[in-house]
Amino acid sequence: MLKKLRALPLFLAALCTSLAPAAHAQTGAGNYPSKPIKIIVPFPAGGTSDVLARLVGQKLTEAWGQPVVIDNRAGSNGNLGADAAAKSAPDGHTLVLMDVGNLVISPALYKLPFNVLTDFAPVAMVGYSPHLLVVSDKVPANTTAELIAYAKAQKGKVNYAAAAGMGSATHLAGVVFAQRSGIEWGYVPYKGGAQAMTDLIGGQVDVTFNGMVATYPHVKSGKIKLIAVSSAKRNTQLSNVPTVAETLPGFLTGSWQGLLAPAGTPKAIVDKLNAELMRITALPDVKERLSTLGAEPSPMTPEQFGQWLKTEIPAMAKIVKDEKISID
Repeated sequence: MLKKLRALPLFLAALCTSLAPAAHAQTGAGNYPSKPIKIIVPFPAGGTSDVLARLVGQKLTEAWGQPVVIDNRAGSNGNLGADAAAKSAPDGHTLVLMDVGNLVISPALYKLPFNVLTDFAPVAMVGYSPHLLVVSDKVPANTTAELIAYAKAQKGKVNYAAAAGMGSATHLAGVVFAQRSGIEWGYVPYKGGAQAMTDLIGGQVDVTFNGMVATYPHVKSGKIKLIAVSSAKRNTQLSNVPTVAETLPGFLTGSWQGLLAPAGTPKAIVDKLNAELMRITALPDVKERLSTLGAEPSPMTPEQFGQWLKTEIPAMAKIVKDEKISID
């Protein structure tokens, strides 16, 4: 009996040693992915988020040999699909591609069944695309400074097209611009950018911020005037066009698309995904495809992405509160 008791510590040590690889396999990323990956896109097929998800999914399949399935779950301005992702198993096999509206604006406008900061593990920022600040040909302004001066002279008479409705990223871009420049203008909500562009061309509205892909063709045709871009630095495709920040230092708006996993996903899996996505978005063919969408890679570590959320969510909440913006 004494010999058996003396042997017990050795047996337990051997047992712990034999279990260690199995424990690592369960909590690490050594065998990840072990089955198909699903990327939930909380918007209809064909939009920027959908295109990016399919582009990333194809590259992940090529790299890891596991199919990547795109699951379009549109509804409630993207919140339906986000909620489904938040409630998925935290094993890295279900991800969600969310845009700036889901990520930082919805928390201020909706009573959500999930919390962006606590129910998700940020994986990687996939891309960023700036807004274009454009005006009708009827507006006698060709620069940001001239637009501000005109809006001040026409106090309250300039109409801003909220191209994707009140509370959208394009609407809030106009709000931030007005706050920073000390102007007042009226907001005209639209259900989508196409009708907003039609009315801007026709002169029914005067100015808007809108995505590059939907807007720039009308600039090239000479139907509307391009004043500036909303990125921090000049856009490589429009290097001769100044940024708003050159007149209003620090001004930055646009559309961000980020990939997230359910909270509780092992850090090793999150880090493996992040490293692969950073490799993918640096590939020449991917950068070229992003460019055609008016976007560019926006590399961030999971920690940087998480800090971005912690900064932007309260900033957007303050804007929504100060301007008394609500969804009717």
